[in-house]
Amino acid sequence: MWEYAPAPESRDIANLKPNYRMFVDGQFVEGSGEPLKTVNPGTEEVLAEVSTAAPADVDKAVKAARRAYDRVWGRMPGSERAKYIFRIARLIQERSRELAVLESLDNGKPIKESRDVDVPTAAAHFFYHAGWADKLAYAGHGPDPRPLGVVGQVIPWNFPLLMAAWKIAPALATGNTVVLKPAETTPLTALVLAEIIQQADLPPGVVNILAGAGDVGAAVVSHPDVDKVAFTGSTDVGKTIQRQLAGTGRRLTLELGGKAANIVFDDAPLDQAVEGIVNGIFFNQGHVCCAGSRLLVQESVAEELLEKLHVRVSTLRVGDPLDKNTDVGAINSREQLTKIQELVESGDAEGAQRWTSACPLPDKGFYFAPTVFSNVSQAMRIAREEIFGPVLSVLTFRTPDEAVAKANNTPYGLSAGIWTEKGSRILWAAQKMRAGVVWANTFNRFDPTAPFGGYQESGFGREGGRTGLEAYLDV
Repeated sequence: MWEYAPAPESRDIANLKPNYRMFVDGQFVEGSGEPLKTVNPGTEEVLAEVSTAAPADVDKAVKAARRAYDRVWGRMPGSERAKYIFRIARLIQERSRELAVLESLDNGKPIKESRDVDVPTAAAHFFYHAGWADKLAYAGHGPDPRPLGVVGQVIPWNFPLLMAAWKIAPALATGNTVVLKPAETTPLTALVLAEIIQQADLPPGVVNILAGAGDVGAAVVSHPDVDKVAFTGSTDVGKTIQRQLAGTGRRLTLELGGKAANIVFDDAPLDQAVEGIVNGIFFNQGHVCCAGSRLLVQESVAEELLEKLHVRVSTLRVGDPLDKNTDVGAINSREQLTKIQELVESGDAEGAQRWTSACPLPDKGFYFAPTVFSNVSQAMRIAREEIFGPVLSVLTFRTPDEAVAKANNTPYGLSAGIWTEKGSRILWAAQKMRAGVVWANTFNRFDPTAPFGGYQESGFGREGGRTGLEAYLDV
């Protein structure tokens, strides 16, 4: 068996500091909240202490954002706003290695994913939206689209820097100012992004970043002077926010959970499909809301595909997120690891056939070996609930109609995948899938020019592309 020599990236590149402060009105300041300690999920060591916000700090940040909107940013020509946004994009590129290492330390994802996916795509979102800043009148949203004002944004822990870029870039391009709350367990790259924003000479108050737990996010969402809320996270919290804002007249977009179906028809190129399946569920440890966590395989090729899948998954290397050879890194927190373990135990109890990779796991840290369940029925929890981990549930079907019916048998609707050599079948199935994004013969491909979002309990509104601009405009 081929053995890989360790190839660790240097953690010194992250320029890790013992303390990080929140960013308000163009300055890094101490928060009034109880400081939190952010932990490296790969080793369980404390990385840094982070200053957090109290309600009074949220109020200061919103007032700073309102002042910047009224006096500077909302009045600034789009061509001038674009210069700042381009500058942020270039600085992200210049500090890309530092950001990638810091993201892997704080989040647990493999360095090759931080380096090759998260950071370049974050920069791409700023580049793309900078290009729109002076062209909004030609985006198809009316002749004179206007910004909304102050935007409150709350992001999750699975893609900390990338989610910040998804939220901040379109808000700035459309002339809004921002108060952003990163996830409690992964605040560091968002606060380094604040350094980049300061380095880019963005006017004070245009972007404010507050660390803290859910109470800080709730204070941002409920603040009466926030004109629009953008939230990415769990469906339960999204429902709470929607109830809270109902009837207030404030705008809202939600990007929530998912339980995506990945359909493999009998004419699909199986080796290619296996690679797409692995990428669809084991990328970022399965911490992906659009992960292809339900695999639907046509019965005639199910046995062959499962054999190939087991062989391929058994080659995945689980371990140190900073090792360039690592395929599956650490689960983000002990709380999330416990949730994954509980749902996997429910699969065992309900009679699904469990196969787990025999790969060795590190002694310290939060790790879970890639797992595949077969003989899964639609009634099982592992087929219905979002596991948000490296766990795949395999179901079978006989006809294309049955495949679509099973794929749509979910309260979610964020994404789906189709594997077949027939272009007509791709178009037929894609039209029938109740999902915001449908990939054909690939999976987990993202581009800032393409809108992303869901249906049903996966949320509403779109991020990215020309369509995504509308969420930040009064049209």
